[in-house]
Amino acid sequence: MLLNKLKRPNTKTLVGVTVILAVGIYFSIQFMQSKYALFSSVQVNDDVVELQQELDYWNAKIKQMENLTRRLSDNYLDLELLDERARKVLGYIREDEVIIN
Repeated sequence: MLLNKLKRPNTKTLVGVTVILAVGIYFSIQFMQSKYALFSSVQVNDDVVELQQELDYWNAKIKQMENLTRRLSDNYLDLELLDERARKVLGYIREDEVIIN
């Protein structure tokens, strides 16, 4: 008796519901996977952390090179560093040294 009272929906209603569902599914997918979406923001945050670590590494290398450059400058000459660099670059050794290969 209850089944007889239910009306079958017309095609306009079915098309409307289908379009609304399709649009809802489309925007849900875009919300999760587009360029500015939820998953992308997590990836961007991970990239920021990784790039910050790389920046810190290169800043430390720059400080190290600035220190070595200052120690070899005319105003401040570190003779031990100069001797070390000359040996490494030019292959010089002292008379009292022995090289073991």
